[in-house]
Amino acid sequence: MYLSYNQLKIHQVSLSFENWLGVLKKPIPERSEFLLENGIIQIGQVLGEFLGVPLDVDEYYNQLYDFIHAHDLNIQLLSEDSLDKTIQNQHFQSVQKVLNIYHEQKLSINRFTAFLDGEMLLLRPKNTVLFRKAREAMILTLELFSQKESSGLANTELRRVLVDIVKWSINHLDPVLKEADPMREMPKFLWYGDFKKSHQYFLYYLIKLGCDVIVFHPEAKDVLTEMISEKIFIYHFPNQEAAEPFPKEKRSRKMTVAYRASKEIDTILHQDGMGLYKPWQFRDYTPTSITLKTTYDELFILGKELAMIRPDFNVGNGIITVPVLFAKVHGVSRNRKEYWDRLHAFSQLENGLLIRQFPLTGNISNDFRFHFRNALGRDGLLDPEKIMKAHYWSYSHLPAGLQIGLAHAIRRLCERPKIRRLANENDEEVKIFLFSHSMQIPKSIIQLLEKFDYSQHVPKLVLYINEQNGHLSRSDAALLLLLNNFGIDIIIYNPSGHNDIENYIELDSFDTHWLEDVVFEQEFKEPSILKKVLFQGILKNFKGD
Repeated sequence: MYLSYNQLKIHQVSLSFENWLGVLKKPIPERSEFLLENGIIQIGQVLGEFLGVPLDVDEYYNQLYDFIHAHDLNIQLLSEDSLDKTIQNQHFQSVQKVLNIYHEQKLSINRFTAFLDGEMLLLRPKNTVLFRKAREAMILTLELFSQKESSGLANTELRRVLVDIVKWSINHLDPVLKEADPMREMPKFLWYGDFKKSHQYFLYYLIKLGCDVIVFHPEAKDVLTEMISEKIFIYHFPNQEAAEPFPKEKRSRKMTVAYRASKEIDTILHQDGMGLYKPWQFRDYTPTSITLKTTYDELFILGKELAMIRPDFNVGNGIITVPVLFAKVHGVSRNRKEYWDRLHAFSQLENGLLIRQFPLTGNISNDFRFHFRNALGRDGLLDPEKIMKAHYWSYSHLPAGLQIGLAHAIRRLCERPKIRRLANENDEEVKIFLFSHSMQIPKSIIQLLEKFDYSQHVPKLVLYINEQNGHLSRSDAALLLLLNNFGIDIIIYNPSGHNDIENYIELDSFDTHWLEDVVFEQEFKEPSILKKVLFQGILKNFKGD
C-alpha cells in the first residue's frame, strides 16, 4: 500500500469531562490535532484518568460495562484480572538471551532494542510507519526504566518488566495493531483498577506507540502521572472506594431519589476543605505535619483543639497537613497545682501516652546499610513503595493508609535529617541510623497511631524525665523526629532543666519553655483518684458516651 507519510507524531487532544467520550469516538482525521503534510502525519491522542467514583456507583459500573461492549468505541479492557499472562517458552528464552547479551556487551538502549527486534520480540504491524513507531516506543520505555529504576537496565526487575511487556503486546496489542492505520483509527485501551510496576511500563509503551489510553481507578490511585512528563487530563470523582471486579453484566439496582439526595448532601458537607469531616474520612490520605511555634500557655490551649481547628490545617490532593506541637518544658512552675493539672490533663487523654521510663527504644543489631540503599529511588530519596514491600517492613499488619503514611514520614525524616551528626559520621550514615530505628516503633506508640483520625484529636506523647528514670537515647530522639514528621504532639517535661533531647536534635526543631523553679529528682506526682474519676467523666461527656 502506498503511504503518503513516512513519519508519525503524536499530540494529546485537549479533553474535558464533557467532551472526552465524544473525542474518543471520533476517527483520527476528525480530531483537532490531525495534520498531514510534508510526509509527516500528526494525530491526536486521547489520554486521561478518572480517579475515584461518583455518587451513583451502580451507574459508574454500568458505564464501564458499556464502554467495553460498545461497538462504536472498539476499546480493549486491560486490568490485573483481564490480562492474558501466558507466554510461549520460545519468547521467554529469547528475552533471557537478549538480557545475557546486554550484560556481556553492555549494549546501548538502541542496540538492546535491535536485539529484541532480531529475536522477533517486537511487533511487526503491516503499516511500516507503525513498525518504526513500535521500535521507538520500546526505546523510550527502556530509557524511562533506566532513568527511574536504581542501577538502570542492570536492575533485577528489568527481566520481569520486559517479559510482561512482550507477552501482553503479543496477547493484547498485536491483534488490534495489525490492522491499525493512523489515517483512520489507532488501538484504544481502558485500564481498570489497581496496578503494578509492569502494568505502568506497558501502559507507557502503549502511549508512546500512539494508542488511546483511558484509566479508571475507584480508589483514586494515579497510574500515569509519575510515568508521563506531560500534563494529562485527570478527573476526580467525589468519592473513593475499593475497586470491585470489572462488571460482567449491567446492574439493575437504581438509587432512590432520597438516597441520591442524601449522598449529594453528604458529599457537599464533607468534601476537602469544608471543615466538616466524617469519622475516618481521611484514613487513606497521606499525613504530613507542620510544627507550630507557641508560648507555654498556648500549648494547653492548642493541645485540646481538634487538628482541623488548628492554624494551617490543610486537606487536598490526597495529603492532609496536621499542625502539631513539639516542645520541651524545663523546670517546674511555682504554681505546683497548675503544673501537675496541666501535665495530668495531657497524659490522661484517651489519645495520650505518658512515658516515664527511658530509653524508649533498644539497640539495632541488624545492618540496614544495604536495605537503605536498595530502598532508594532514582531521585536519590527513599521510595515508600520499596520500603513497604521489603521483608524487614514490620508494619504490614496495619491498615494500608497508615502504612503509606509511615513510609512517607520515614522518607521525609531521612530527606532532611534534623538529628545531630556524631563525630566521623557522614550524611549517609545519619540517614541509615534514622532509617533503621524507624523500623522498631514500640507497640504502645503504634497503637496510638492506629487510633489517629487525622482531622480529629491529635495523639499526644508526654515524656517525663527526671534524674531517676533513665536517660533519653539517640534512638529515642530518632523516634520522636519520626513521630513529629507523621503528625503527633510531643511534650517533654524535665523538672531539673537538664539537657536530654537537645543532645541529639537541632534546637530549632522544637520549642523550649523555662518555668520558674528548677527541682532535682522530682518524683512524678500521680493524680488523685477523685481527679481521675472527674477527668474520665468530663471526657465521656465531651465524647457523648
